[in-house]
Amino acid sequence: MDFESLFDIPIDDLHTPCYLTDARLLQKNTALLKQIQQRTGCKILLAQKAFSMFSAYPLIRDDLAGTTASGLFEAKLGREHFGKEVHVFSPAYTQEDFTQLLELCDHIVFNSFGQWKKYRQQVQDATRNISCGIRINPGYAEVETDLYNPCISGSRMGVPLEQMEEGGFDGLDGIHFHTMCEQNSDVLERTLDHMLPQFDKWLKRCKWVNFGGGHHITRPDYDVERLVRCIERVRDTYGVQVYLEPGEAVALNAGYLVATVLDVVHNGMDIAILDASAACHMPDVLEMPYRPHILYSGTAGEKAYTYRLAGNTCLAGDVIGDYSFDHQLQAGEKLVFCDMAIYSMVKNNTFNGVPLPDIALYQDGKIQLVKQFGYIDFEGRLS
Repeated sequence: MDFESLFDIPIDDLHTPCYLTDARLLQKNTALLKQIQQRTGCKILLAQKAFSMFSAYPLIRDDLAGTTASGLFEAKLGREHFGKEVHVFSPAYTQEDFTQLLELCDHIVFNSFGQWKKYRQQVQDATRNISCGIRINPGYAEVETDLYNPCISGSRMGVPLEQMEEGGFDGLDGIHFHTMCEQNSDVLERTLDHMLPQFDKWLKRCKWVNFGGGHHITRPDYDVERLVRCIERVRDTYGVQVYLEPGEAVALNAGYLVATVLDVVHNGMDIAILDASAACHMPDVLEMPYRPHILYSGTAGEKAYTYRLAGNTCLAGDVIGDYSFDHQLQAGEKLVFCDMAIYSMVKNNTFNGVPLPDIALYQDGKIQLVKQFGYIDFEGRLS
């Protein structure tokens, strides 16, 4: 993706580090998601585990059907700041959380029949109409990184075919499956080819089917027409409401992390130390691993000057990666990391007492500082 041609935001006076979301790109993504809903009748939810910048919710609320949560706090955030439908899935619910979820959620998905049996009576006694479903594990996925593969051997996610219970399914309205990670619709199509025949008799009892997340719908090379066919296939075969709950696709390529070079040292190679940290501010760089693009940079050796970019923590491995530039980096220079709206704000931390980045929104030609963090935020997490 040509990030350089998309970036026209003046950042000279921006305090760093800062997560900067571009409202134009965010709304471009959700406009496409809205079109797919209009074409197919499916409902697309924001998976808040990837993007929970609630100050931006008013910009995308009209384009999406609601939010999905991984637990109580995300459900509260979706209800209070987004409205519309609120869905939740968790591998297991505590009694304390479940009591509150009954007041917040429209759909609750269970990870096991044991959890459904435990809470079924409370759902039925609730003063609100709550639709419940079960997450299945089709035993098929094409996710290369085991850490993100929900169908790997020994996975705790979802009910495998051999454990499906005909009687236990009574009272459930839907089936949820999530087998993808940053993938195109051809993977979804093959997943359906595998899953539909095996779970056919339960699908025939459903009012809705949730395709989960992992759909990279707003990626430039994504096959939208194949996705439409997949949705229509399940919709028409089983007469169900189809849901999708992408997180990345909502804010994909719509945000940045702006950092400043603090110093340049040398130890076998030039090393630039930044005020942004892989360990604290972009954990996927170490966890996935993931190499974010930096505006006007290249791979090591591609351009004239190569640097190892590193964070300002005591973790020896707090290294973002090796990048090259057309010029020598200087202390005080700003670097712009791309595709940083997703899995950044929601996963960051204050290890070493490193401050959290500011949160800003670029809208109508202006940068709006949404939130600035300080010592009190660090102290408030501790005791």
